[in-house]
Amino acid sequence: MTSTVGERVPPPGHHGVRTRFLHRAARGRPPSRRTRPGCTLGARAPPTGRSGDDAGGTVLDLGNGFSGFSVADVPAAREFYGDVLGLDAEEQDGMLWLHLSGGRDVLVYPKGDAHSPASYTVLNFPVDDVPAAVAELRGRGVVFERYEGTPVQTDEDGVFRGGGPLIAWFTDPSGNVLSVIEGS
Repeated sequence: MTSTVGERVPPPGHHGVRTRFLHRAARGRPPSRRTRPGCTLGARAPPTGRSGDDAGGTVLDLGNGFSGFSVADVPAAREFYGDVLGLDAEEQDGMLWLHLSGGRDVLVYPKGDAHSPASYTVLNFPVDDVPAAVAELRGRGVVFERYEGTPVQTDEDGVFRGGGPLIAWFTDPSGNVLSVIEGS
């Protein structure tokens, strides 16, 4: 829904805070006022030549995409992602932004009791040495998943060594699956 001045208006029944916050990010404005090296937010998509283009840009700017997933408890997620994993985790407007290297951001939003963990890996962390990363994270209290009798059977350390890159899966406090995976 759009107002007469072109600003997004939340649909009826929405409180608007989350909607305005997401639209701010979608328009290429970082949720934080900080400037990070390598940040690509605000990059313009190439012109399409369709009507509606303005000054070589396009009405639909898909260059600002970002990923997101839900959690049951944002403060617990901030503690896990920030303190345990050591990521730059910024709580803002009841949500959490994970600022990853290369200027990539991931939105973590609350669903409370309605949260259901994703049935797939929501976030992969490339590392040079998976067994060393597993050992370091175990030292920080992270518990790795063990898959036995499946096509992705893991060893006693939780590392899958069955072909392809080494990978080890673990979960956040809300049950979302994450991984450390060999590669850069």
